Amino acid sequence: MSQRAFSRRRFLQGAAGATAGLAIPGHLSALWPSVAAAPAAAGAQPLTIAKRFAPIVPRFPHILHGGDYNPDQWIERPDILQEDIGLMEKAGCNTFSVGIFAWVRLEPEEGRYTFDWLDGVLDRIAAKGWNVFLATPSGAKPQWMSLKYPEIKRVGRDGRRAFHAFRHDHCQTSPIYRRKVQEINTRLAERYAKHPALAGWHVSNEYSGDCFCDLCLARFRDWLRGRYNTLDALNQAYWSGFWSQTLTAWEQIEPRETPLDGLRLDWLRFTTDQTVDFMKHEIAPLRRLTPDTPVTTNMMGTFHGLDYWRFTDVCDRMAWDAYLFFHDDNAWKAAAGAGFTNDIYRAMKGGRPFLLMESTPSSTNWYHTPTLKKPGQHEQEMLLAIGHGADTTMYFQWRKGRGGFEKFHGAVVDHEGSDKGRVFQDVAAHGALLKKLDAIVGTSVKPEVAVLFDWEVRWALAMSEGPRQNADWRGWGPFEKEYNETAVEHYRPFWKLGIPVDVIESTRPLDAYKLVVAPMLYMLKPGVAEKLRTFVQAGGTLVLTYLSGIVNETNLCLPGGWPGAGLRELAGVWAEELDSIASDSPQRLVAKAGNALGLTGDFPVKTYCDRIHAEKADVLATYQSDFYAGQPALTVNRFGKGRCYYVAARPADDTLHDALVRGLVREIGLARALDVDLPEGTTVQMRSGDGEVFLFLHNFRREARVVDLKAQRLTDLVTGETLTGKVTLPAFASRVLRKG
Repeated sequence: MSQRAFSRRRFLQGAAGATAGLAIPGHLSALWPSVAAAPAAAGAQPLTIAKRFAPIVPRFPHILHGGDYNPDQWIERPDILQEDIGLMEKAGCNTFSVGIFAWVRLEPEEGRYTFDWLDGVLDRIAAKGWNVFLATPSGAKPQWMSLKYPEIKRVGRDGRRAFHAFRHDHCQTSPIYRRKVQEINTRLAERYAKHPALAGWHVSNEYSGDCFCDLCLARFRDWLRGRYNTLDALNQAYWSGFWSQTLTAWEQIEPRETPLDGLRLDWLRFTTDQTVDFMKHEIAPLRRLTPDTPVTTNMMGTFHGLDYWRFTDVCDRMAWDAYLFFHDDNAWKAAAGAGFTNDIYRAMKGGRPFLLMESTPSSTNWYHTPTLKKPGQHEQEMLLAIGHGADTTMYFQWRKGRGGFEKFHGAVVDHEGSDKGRVFQDVAAHGALLKKLDAIVGTSVKPEVAVLFDWEVRWALAMSEGPRQNADWRGWGPFEKEYNETAVEHYRPFWKLGIPVDVIESTRPLDAYKLVVAPMLYMLKPGVAEKLRTFVQAGGTLVLTYLSGIVNETNLCLPGGWPGAGLRELAGVWAEELDSIASDSPQRLVAKAGNALGLTGDFPVKTYCDRIHAEKADVLATYQSDFYAGQPALTVNRFGKGRCYYVAARPADDTLHDALVRGLVREIGLARALDVDLPEGTTVQMRSGDGEVFLFLHNFRREARVVDLKAQRLTDLVTGETLTGKVTLPAFASRVLRKG
């Protein structure tokens, strides 16, 4: 289930809403080797080749295919459970997440465990040589537990204890709930540690939400003591003299209603840390009893409520749930957005292939208009994920349930129950195709480009009063001041050109990259400005934008002119004022003749316009209108051996982004996966390993597109066909190719 489904449900019900890593099994600890050059097409830069990683399931060197399986909902129908095995085989499935919300079936009353049904399910799957990601059931507590231990239920922002209602409505601080979770997880690990089907642990499901009970508030205040040590330091960090908000006792700290945005920001950090701590507590018996079994949990894309970078030291592999919408002429833009998210999860573990843990093979019931997927789109969505580094294609769910919120949600097996449906046939065709892609397992990509995407930067901007407004200070308002959108807009030109990209947190190492793009780097965490300066000084190229270097880690404005903390010298500009422009007040940038990037003409911009002074930087473009007409709008500054570009306004379409990136590709000499011109709506993504290079060529348009490979010769990994010259891609078609 996606973040949007969960958010909508939470809204309707009105309920409440860097950590030390644990040991990672040796078979998952492969490191990047020295970069080796691959043969390059004429005129192209050499591609960097990655080492092949171990398969996600070491004993099973194939792409994992399957999804959420809920046999606990069908215990009264053993005939259905038996039919499932035959249908799974027909669909080419081999891996299933089992038991995600099955706590009451596992423990129908306190201390009485009923595992026999789960024994049968795992035995049947093991008999086929398939895999199970065995779920821990903490995401949905049993009714009996809520009644006996009311403290485990969350308290909302309004101070009211929640009903036993939906999922993820438990208090993660509650000692009782933590004890109960460890008890059931210990029982599961003891019983199934040696089971041949066990391939990994699916811990909980889509962690989310916060709790404002007395236990959580007390824990938050302790967390703040650990962070700031004294109230004086905390008051200084929050600028609490504003509106007489100065705190004179720790008990006065109240995160629910406060004008101190530093306090709100810390509440979100605390919520993430408490969730990670809860997960570590939940994992402890699994690590102890099954030390060689990998652990993961499924994330929800770029879900606003948790900083997913904090989970990377706890999970052996990263996993996310993708519910995509590719149903209009801009389907390719949605695909680029999905590529952006895929690249986050691949980059989170240093390039290790990730798990696409959930998707839908058909429609999604919580979309306003759940349009059916067109022929070819299901396979294309799955190959898109694989091309960006997934070694799984899994679904929510295997079989549609007959009742509850998700009875109309897409599934492999419909209510009709047979293999005759179009969706089942699509999944079976995809399963057959995957059997020809074993060579891709464990491969990855080693990009030369990084785009920064940082949850804390996003939060700090979203909850600040200005420069534009949200519907809600928590950042849940439309577009969250365009941070997500902007990051994808800067990513998209690379995706269109087939240039691999890592999407990384602002604190991550930059040494491996030639180019770093930092859209709206509003908040500077400690050390980030220094790291950017070092990167450029050593020869790297950096792109900064408007709204960069504005506040520190507690959301206090940086003094000395923006961009602050030394970025003013790095960029060679002073951003004096920020204009937030209305849609009926158009503004454009005009390229300066003979500029270093070869830009020509003018480009529309929207939303934000920095009025900047070029103190050391060279001016590449100026504003066309308003009182700042003729003033700098795009600049470049030489700093050490490298360059820093400053984009002072938000482009209104892709034209400026595309022109800027093409200029940077020429200037820096960035390698492309395929050195050809790609028509709009098509892309090519690359995976490599141990000297082999694989390409994923996609057409996301509703009409055919022609790609001219010229003299390059590629082999179709599925058909064995050799391709060269002009290749026609039908609507929503994809091809998996071997290079060389």
